[in-house]
Amino acid sequence: MSNFTKNGDEQYIDLIKNIIDHGYNENGRNGNVKALFGATMRFDLTNNRIPLMTTKKLAWKTCLKELLWFISGSTDNKILKQNNVKIWNGNASRDFLDSRGLHNLEEDDLGPIYGHQWRFFNAEYKNCNTDYNGKGIDQLKNIIDSLNDPNHRNSRRLLLSAWNPQQLDEMALPPCHVLMQFNVFDNDKLSVALYQRSGDMGLGVPFNIASYAFLTHLIAHHCNLKPVEFIHFLGNIHIYSDHLEALQMQKNRTPYNSPNLIIKNKYENINEYKFEDFEIINYTHHPEIKMIMRK
Repeated sequence: MSNFTKNGDEQYIDLIKNIIDHGYNENGRNGNVKALFGATMRFDLTNNRIPLMTTKKLAWKTCLKELLWFISGSTDNKILKQNNVKIWNGNASRDFLDSRGLHNLEEDDLGPIYGHQWRFFNAEYKNCNTDYNGKGIDQLKNIIDSLNDPNHRNSRRLLLSAWNPQQLDEMALPPCHVLMQFNVFDNDKLSVALYQRSGDMGLGVPFNIASYAFLTHLIAHHCNLKPVEFIHFLGNIHIYSDHLEALQMQKNRTPYNSPNLIIKNKYENINEYKFEDFEIINYTHHPEIKMIMRK
């Protein structure tokens, strides 16, 4: 286990510097990038720490709302819009869906993306309004059931995958963060590892760090475990050319200590948690940095 000699911002900034100094040029799907392949970061979640970026303001409320939407199994962008979450709007537009050949989907229907695979893995997808209860495999429930069982929580098989080759072509966007593994040690300590195949270092990765740290805390809370560590394995990490100036500014900022997360209620069903059940305290951060978001 890591000794956490560097906090979340410091590890992130080290990666930014490494990509700028040693990355190769690549013409990616959404423009020119500097990229590297293969990286790891480890984040301390003890004492209720939550690794929200402090070298810029992170939109953690948007991040948490999206996570709860994933957990619900929804793939309907209209629900996010109703909660003032706009991050999927580009991928849910009529033009983008048509560019993917998804003429059968209505606008704002994202296809069988993360939430569908987490809760109804490989269930035949019709549309975002269909009731999929009892169909496919509820991977998240299976993980929770295993973590709640002292005879199974130490298993090395507690994996959850969003990558379903059979349904990739039905998705508005194939998943970037694809595989989680849950690991319990000393009977009640939980760490979670994520493999992410592709990471936009300017905008996406800070958001992904926060999202899966939130998830680790929530699962630990729900299953009477103690959150210890979130480990982030990344495949292709890249910086878009028009993000370089902003990241040069960010990497020269001095990080603050990570804030803390309080989960105020506990429920029988993981679907019952609401945004209002979460509180962030001691979040000191530098000002927001604007960057262009890709589809």
